[in-house]
Formats: sequence, structure tokens, C-alpha cells
Amino acid sequence: MAKKLGKKARKFARKGLQTVQKQKRKQRTFFKKKSAPRGRGLNGEAPDENEENLNHERNVSQLDQNVGGGHVFDKNIGNLLGEEDEVELEDDFSDSDGYLSEDTECPYISENENENISRDDTARGTFQEENTEIKMQIAKQKKELDKLLAKDKEFAKFLESRRSQLEQYDRMVSDDEEVEGDEEEEEEEEQEEQTRQPVTQTTLDVWCWLVTEDPNSPALRNLLNLYHNASLFGVITSRNEKSAQIVSHEVYSTVINFVLCEADGIFRALLGVAENSNAERILMKLKSSKEWLNVGPLVKSYFKSSIKLLNQVTDTMLLVFLLFRLMSSVVFLHAFSSLGRRLIKILVRFWSTGEDQLSTSAFLLMKEVASQLSSDYFNICMKAMYRTFVARCKFVDDSNLARIDFMKSSFLEITSLDVQQSYLVAVSSLQRLGDVVKHSSTTKKKEDLMKINNWQYINCLNLWVKFICLNYKENNLQQLFDKAVRVIFGVTSLFTGPRFLPLKLKCAQMLNDLSLTSGHFIPVSSLVFECLDLTGGVTGKMDGDEEPRLKLSTLLKVPGNLLKSRRFQEECVRSSVEVLCTHFSQWSFHVSLPELSTIPLILLKRCHEKATVESVRRLIKRFIDQAEQNRDFLQMKRDGVSFSPNDQTSIDNFLLLEKSNAKSTFTQFYASMLQNSQIRNMVK
Repeated sequence: MAKKLGKKARKFARKGLQTVQKQKRKQRTFFKKKSAPRGRGLNGEAPDENEENLNHERNVSQLDQNVGGGHVFDKNIGNLLGEEDEVELEDDFSDSDGYLSEDTECPYISENENENISRDDTARGTFQEENTEIKMQIAKQKKELDKLLAKDKEFAKFLESRRSQLEQYDRMVSDDEEVEGDEEEEEEEEQEEQTRQPVTQTTLDVWCWLVTEDPNSPALRNLLNLYHNASLFGVITSRNEKSAQIVSHEVYSTVINFVLCEADGIFRALLGVAENSNAERILMKLKSSKEWLNVGPLVKSYFKSSIKLLNQVTDTMLLVFLLFRLMSSVVFLHAFSSLGRRLIKILVRFWSTGEDQLSTSAFLLMKEVASQLSSDYFNICMKAMYRTFVARCKFVDDSNLARIDFMKSSFLEITSLDVQQSYLVAVSSLQRLGDVVKHSSTTKKKEDLMKINNWQYINCLNLWVKFICLNYKENNLQQLFDKAVRVIFGVTSLFTGPRFLPLKLKCAQMLNDLSLTSGHFIPVSSLVFECLDLTGGVTGKMDGDEEPRLKLSTLLKVPGNLLKSRRFQEECVRSSVEVLCTHFSQWSFHVSLPELSTIPLILLKRCHEKATVESVRRLIKRFIDQAEQNRDFLQMKRDGVSFSPNDQTSIDNFLLLEKSNAKSTFTQFYASMLQNSQIRNMVK
């Protein structure tokens, strides 16, 4: 069992170590800054704007490394919402935050000494191994540095000159430190030694029983302090030994399970609120209830400890359970804005990088925060999710395609909670996207075109197209609709040649989605036939199974070695026909179909004549036959009506019964084509 440090050694570690010196200098700099007085919380305490997410900066840097070096477009789109919208938290997160004053009458039940020693050894054994590994790594790095100094004399001279300056600076800092109050600190340490006691499983069971019988029991504060220690379990700090210590993994799991399962019900019982009460009634209690003055610090400690636990735990199932239990207590975050913002940062990280179950749980909790709390929380959630999506969608392949689709759908679900606020962000974002297109069309430089021909730009554009399609019918989004259409056509006009066919087809699909949602006609067929013309003259041959498979859904630009391949021709023609078929299906029962289909059918017949691959010719011929059959049927029905082209009501009701039945041959042909496309993508 490791020996405990004496008072003088602890005093030296507290005052003399470099990390402590650095932390004190940072704190002195922080407290010298004079800021405007902030408002106070509902519980009479100032809101903790000085707290930080312990691992946030590290995770942000890791996220930037994971997404890799993007295009120049990153600088524009990363600041899409403006720097003033960033939520900044200051860099002071004291280890003592979250502890509550305990009642000395709370019972402690000790077990036999041998058992306590064995549990203590179990808890500390892991940390000793980690310390040994760290020392070995430091020794290894020191050897490498010595080798570098031996090889590079100039670097050794530079390091020696800097070392003298550093030593002089350390002496100046040490001279400025106050040395008063040493006797008082020693007395406090003696008191801490006397009051600090290990918590055994028996003691914890008694505390849980006392709190279950009476939520007002003094054991509640001890439990919350123990839960706070559990959130720092494995982290060596200067404060986490003030409260009762965890001596075994059984105590650790028991306190976490009990607090997470019972805390929300205990808080509601102390406030006199039923468990099934709505958020409005709880808010009234938070604003006017005297009980909140006593319950507020308990809730605050619970959320602080839970947030620290989210940063420390790596087990996915425990994280999911923790997020699920926090969901029922979201309404209490009304009183703690800084904790709410920190929780959102953690949730966004889990949502974007966690496993499937963890990502879904984080999103559900984030949705509860955005819907139950004020509009400020909604804005923070939406903008944080959008920035994270922008950072994560730089690259698309089979491994992350499902993740990007999940992030799109969940972001759209958040925006649907407040369409008016989301509309303002969408207008600003599309304006930035349009400015990039406008600038690129003027300069025509390669670096400017690369700002558009990348997944980050296309995914962001597609995201707002989906937002328009989701909310167009219930809201007035005509201005946003027009802007999106102009941006898409601007993108397609900048790129020519068969290598950019995947990009053009994706733009055509977005135009189809907008047309289907709004009911406005958009000339998609001209864009599709431009793609067909680029592939019509390709007469490459396929060499068995050696030719790689193409999946256009993960491409924006086709590799040069595949341009003359038969598989490229087949895939492009199939995708083009699918987009054209989607366009035809939208107007298959409209009274103007005979006129709309005339030119496309003529161009399709020309493509059929030019095609040399039998499978391509067969696909185009089948589409022509189905389109002509549908056109003739509609022409026959239209010849039998008597209303004029100005009668909009009659036009809207034209073939309404046949459209609702969905039994026409062209509708069935379109459904079979979609099914074949899904099967083909699954095979790839």
C-alpha cells in the first residue's frame, strides 16, 4: 500500500510544482480582469460562466485532425453563422465545484480493516500502473531530446539561452507569491484528515435507505458528494479527497446507479411536484418557490457531477443510461444556463462521433433541451449542430455515408421545432453559398471552383434543400426556394465535361425534390440530357470483372481512368434515366404532360440511336415506350374535357382519381426502377 505524503511534502507539492504555479498565474490573470456584474440565478447564486468542459478543447482539435485538410471553402463556411454566435466558456473549472457541505451526524459504518485495505489497493493499483507508464514515456522522450541536442548544436544553444530566461521568470513568480496563512492551511489539513472517511458498501446502503425513506435526510448531501467523487474516479485532483472516498468498484457502481435512478424523483418530491407534472408547473416552482433555495444547490451539484461523468466515462452503455436519466431532469436546467451550454457541447460531440446508440441518445436529449427550454437553447443547439455537420461532411464514402444521412435527418428534426428561427439561419447560409458561386463564375479560377466542387459545399446545399422540402407546405419559404434554385443552376453552369456528371446529377436530384414539394415546374430535363449527351459517344469495352465498380452516390468527379469504360457509361445512363423518370412521374397526371414530354422524347430517341451498349439501349427503349404510352393516355383524357386552360381548379382536379389509385403503367414502371436502383446500390 502506497505511503501517504506528509504535511510538508503536500505543502511543497501544492505551492512549488510547475503545474500549480501555472494554474495560480492563470487564476491571478483571470481575477485581475474587471467585467460587468452578471445576473444571479434563481437560487441566489451567480451563474457559473467560468466553468469549462474538461475535454472539449482536446476533442475539438481531434475533430479537426479527423476531418482532415478540407478545401479553401472551410474558411467561408466555418464562419457561416458569424463569430458572435459562438458560445464561449472561460477556462476556470475548479475541482471543488459540485461539493456540498455535509452533516456530521450522517452515519459511517466501517468494515474490517483488511477488507478496507484490499479495496483501497484495488482502487489505487490501476493508477500506480498508469504512473509507471507515464514515467517510462518521459524517460524515453528525454533520451530522444538528448540525442537531438547532441546532433544539433544550434538547437542546443537556442535551448540553453531560453532556459536561463525561464529560470529567471520562475524566480520572479515565486518571489511574488504570498507566504501568509501557512498555519491556517495546516490546521485545515488536520481537520480534513479527521473528517475524511472511506465509504463502505454498508454505509452506502444505509445512506440510500435513509434518502429513500426521507428525501430531506442529511444523507442526501453525502450521496451527492459521493456521486461527485464517482464522476472524478481515476482523476487525481487537489480537491476530490475532501469528501468521503470511494474504496471499491461496488460502491462506485451503486452510487451512480442510485443517484441517476432516484435523483429526479427526489428533487421533485422536495419541491412538492408530482413526477408526471408538466414543465410549466415546475418552472413556476423554480421562480417563486421557497423550497428552491434549498433544492437548487442540490440540483446544481447533480448536473455538475453528471457533466463531469460524461467527460470521464468511455463505456457506451453507461453513457446511454446516463443520457436517458438526464432527459427527465432537463427542465431544471432553466436555472443553470452555463451548465446547459456545457451539456449541449458534450451532446453535440457524442451526436457527431459516437456509436449509433450513443449518437441517437445524445440527439434525443438535445431535442428535449431545445424543445423544453428557452429559445436561446434552441439557437445554441441548432447552430452547434450545423457547425459540427459542416466540419464532419468534408468527405463522403461508404463508411460515413450513413452517419452523414443521420446527421442531416436529426438536424432537420431540430430545425422543425422552430422554423422561423431556422429560416433566418437558412437564408444567411444560402446567401453565403450563393456568394461563393457568384465569385467563382466571375473569376473562373481553379481554386475558386474547388470551393464548390467538394462534398462540404454540396452537403450543405443539400441540407438546406431538404429543409425547404420539409417545411415548404406549412410555411412561407418562397424566397428561400428561389434562392436555392438559383444557387443549384449556378453550380451546374460552372462545370462541363463528363468527369463532372455525378455533380450535375446530384444537382438535378435536388431540383426534382424542390419541384415535387412546391408543385412548380423546374426544367430538369435539359440538365439530364446534357449528361446523356456527354455519355452518348462513349464506346468503351468492359474487361470481365477486372473493371472497378462505380458508385456515383459517393463521387463528385469521375476518375480519369474510368471515363472510357463501359461501366461508367451504363451507370451514368441509368442514373440519368432515373432522374428523368422522377421528373416525368411528378407530371405524369398533369394536363400539360403532352407538351412537356415532346422534346424530351425526341432527345431520348436520339440517345437510343447513338447508344452502342445493348443494356443501355434496352433501358432507354423501355422508358420511351412507357412515357409514350402515358402521354397517349393523358392526351385521350384531355380531349374529352371541356374546361379552358385558365380554369385552375379544374386543372388541379384533372385525373385526380387515377393519381390517387397509383395503378397506371408509368407509376408502376417508376416504382420498379426505384426498387432496382436500391438493389443495385446494396450490391455495390
